[in-house]
Amino acid sequence: MSKKIYEYTFHGKKIIVEHGELAKQATGSVLVRYNDTVILTATVINKKANLLSDFFPLTVNYQEKLYSVGKIPGGFIKREGRPTDAATLAARMIDRPMRPLFKEDFKNEVQVINTVLSVDQDCSPELTAMLGSSLATMLSGAPFLGPIAGVKVGYVDGEYIINPSAAELEKSVLDLTVAGTYDAINMVEAGAKEVSEAIMLEGLMKGHEAIKELCKWQEEIISDIGITPFPYESLEIEESLVKEVTALVENDLDKALRIKEKLERYEKIDEIKDNLLDKYKEDNKELDDEELALLLVKVGKIFSDVEYRLFRNIVVKEKTRADGRKMDEIRSLSTDIDLLPRTHGSALFTRGETQCLAVTTLGALGEHQILDGLSLEDEKRFMLHYNFPQFSVGETGRYGAPGRREIGHGALGERALLQVIPSEDEFPYTIRVVSEILESNGSSSQASICAGCMSLMAAGVPIKAPVAGIAMGLITSDDDYTILTDIAGMEDHLGDMDFKVAGTSDGITALQMDIKIKGVTKEILKEALEQARKARLEILDVIKKQIAEPRKEVSKYAPKTKVFYISPSKIRDVIGKGGEMITKIICDASNVTDVNNINAVKVDLEDDGRVIVYHTDGDIIDKTVKMIEDVAREVEVGKIYEAKVVAVHDFGCFVEVWPGCEGLVHVSQLDTKHVEKIEDVVKVGDTILVKAIGKDKKGKENFSRKEVLLDMKKKKSK
Repeated sequence: MSKKIYEYTFHGKKIIVEHGELAKQATGSVLVRYNDTVILTATVINKKANLLSDFFPLTVNYQEKLYSVGKIPGGFIKREGRPTDAATLAARMIDRPMRPLFKEDFKNEVQVINTVLSVDQDCSPELTAMLGSSLATMLSGAPFLGPIAGVKVGYVDGEYIINPSAAELEKSVLDLTVAGTYDAINMVEAGAKEVSEAIMLEGLMKGHEAIKELCKWQEEIISDIGITPFPYESLEIEESLVKEVTALVENDLDKALRIKEKLERYEKIDEIKDNLLDKYKEDNKELDDEELALLLVKVGKIFSDVEYRLFRNIVVKEKTRADGRKMDEIRSLSTDIDLLPRTHGSALFTRGETQCLAVTTLGALGEHQILDGLSLEDEKRFMLHYNFPQFSVGETGRYGAPGRREIGHGALGERALLQVIPSEDEFPYTIRVVSEILESNGSSSQASICAGCMSLMAAGVPIKAPVAGIAMGLITSDDDYTILTDIAGMEDHLGDMDFKVAGTSDGITALQMDIKIKGVTKEILKEALEQARKARLEILDVIKKQIAEPRKEVSKYAPKTKVFYISPSKIRDVIGKGGEMITKIICDASNVTDVNNINAVKVDLEDDGRVIVYHTDGDIIDKTVKMIEDVAREVEVGKIYEAKVVAVHDFGCFVEVWPGCEGLVHVSQLDTKHVEKIEDVVKVGDTILVKAIGKDKKGKENFSRKEVLLDMKKKKSK
């Protein structure tokens, strides 16, 4: 296979696609260069299909290689380990627009592996990988209704920017990622500084126009290389079986879908399905195990199709929801704060059968999270972690490290609240919010935002404005559609869109959209955004009734802070040789023997001379501040100090002017007359008056008792 190269200039930056040289044994592969960002994407399709599977086995991986940014991995092993959160989110971002575009009858396992080889921080490796994933999958011959592409959209000084640089993104009030096909948008991820619905909608449309360019270019590449369709086996379902199963379950399933209570509704649906499968097992005992298994899969598939169709008819045609709500009605809301007495801030938010407990913890700036990844950012001081235990949906299941879904939901909540978090100067703390989902029936990520916001205010974090989130749904039936406010679990599972919008009363702070159909139009997006705005304002009213504004003081169990400045040149003195001085200050001020003691005061020293002291006890903070100021205090030449003699030598004595500040009184500066023996004038422990007379060549302070005596003599003579 000969190597082919394709070039395209996209909004001022060059994209190069290379095919036919690397990873040739993969089913489809490309190397994509976006300026200096380089991604190798390989798609592999398993030749055998699992026709008994009830899901499509697609895996998208995004493999960060630290050599791509000239880094050696941290830690003892010195090689890349488990994926970072950023890599997990990148893989999810590529998976989400691709998954709904594979044909429904395709059950062969597909793996799309993106390897990050080189990173130019101004050219997104994630979006480069999305382009490569689309091309490699198209070239594999899979039944994939692409191509797709994704772009970032920024908004700076009233202008939209496609794929902004890192510097432009810093100034942008919008960080929007849009993905889709030539015909429609099918994935959105956004963070924003309270932008209006109109700005967000226009940004989506600008993004889609740019996506069209990339899709058209991909089609030219695919046409030139040529595709051999991948042969695959699919499940053939007889029309007679469809009619038979439909007749057996349609009436009972229609009634079950109208049951208001979630668990009762699910139990009834499961009962109907179990009875159906039992009937077919009993009626087909003559079949061997493989034939029977295949028949039961077909029956289950027909059952799901009937459920899907009936649900759509109920919502779109009859304008009815299972729980009896109107299309734009939010479930009942309740809130509470201060449930946990010893935490720094806690809040409970309940929406229908979805319930979230959020807990805020405040720590020293030095407790920030260190990121060992590819981005320019290497630490963060605000984190939101989302936990989804299986008991929240009444099930047993896996417990352990967070999965991709938990990481994704946590990142969405973090993005929504980050926009209102005060700056480090305004509030010098590391802030962690943990969302514990206690009950779930749809939209637990948005409940996390609402509970998280209240817990921050209860903890005394001076957020700029309260934030609430709501999930919108879309149900289509032929050419008709209905947009639902506050979707419940079944509406999410059987619906066509999960459209999550978070923000303040002034604008949007985060947006996420996933769809199961090919795409959505501008009209649908506009309607969904407006319906979400009304719901968000309604939820914000409930939050404000519970807690109107952040508390003025942090919890008595949270560390208090004091911020002050010293000369940057004195930082080394405060730290001391091998950290001896700062260790002594911390232990003495806290009355502990180990700096790692839970009761030890925490001290952050910044390069600009800023010092931040943390402790729950204000007296210990004040004591620590005084000790640091003593070490950092500058000696003024010509000023007289009271000093304590701490050492005596033949050449003079050393005195301590204040703790941490010592200097030499040379024998020639000890008295107005000749001194034969130092001990005749001073001894260790004496307190004497000395004048600062400057530093020696090594930068050590020199003092004079002689100058003080001469000054006193002059005053007396007057």
